[in-house]
Amino acid sequence: MDSMQFINFLFRWGHLLFGITWIGLLYYFNFVQGGYFKQASPEGLSDAKAKLAPSALWWFRWGAMFTFLTGVYLLVVVYDQGILNDFAIVGATLGTLMFLNVWLIIWPNQKVALGMVAGDGPAAGAKALLASRTNTLLSGPMAFAMLYSSHGGYAEGYLASAGGAGSALWIALAIIALLEINAIAGKQGPMTSVKGVITSSIILTVVLVVVLMFL
Repeated sequence: MDSMQFINFLFRWGHLLFGITWIGLLYYFNFVQGGYFKQASPEGLSDAKAKLAPSALWWFRWGAMFTFLTGVYLLVVVYDQGILNDFAIVGATLGTLMFLNVWLIIWPNQKVALGMVAGDGPAAGAKALLASRTNTLLSGPMAFAMLYSSHGGYAEGYLASAGGAGSALWIALAIIALLEINAIAGKQGPMTSVKGVITSSIILTVVLVVVLMFL
């Protein structure tokens, strides 16, 4: 292994570690903390909002930041090697939107919801929750696409853009765009419950895989 290969490996390692931090906390917020906040005593809720949630959000947003930055490096490396495929494009798109949701929607609105800055707490909390639920929805197909892009049997030298993006890729990206629009100005729908968002994520993964592999 030459020095450049080792550097690329370090970025892959870092991408994995930062991603575990980010997505692990995403699941914690959606599957654990949300339920606790509904059941906690007033004293426990106040203490959690003042101490626990801000600390967890710090690790959450910076985990997202460094997952994104290492991902950008790896995407450039993959493109330079001529092996950028449809699944890599979809995975990178999902990851980028999730990163933007963290920094542009979830974190600004969570600051208001937790009383860190002035504003309409309930409204901000609802916006943050919808974006967080959407990130949970997107996390399943994002992980599948990232893994399949490297381990799905693509021949080295395959470049999705070599002959122009195919219709399947455009359909997949259109679906993702509609979901992101809903994250900004829509409703939770079936993502209201933990079971609902997990089920929706699995269904979305299947839909995107079918579109990319069979259309």
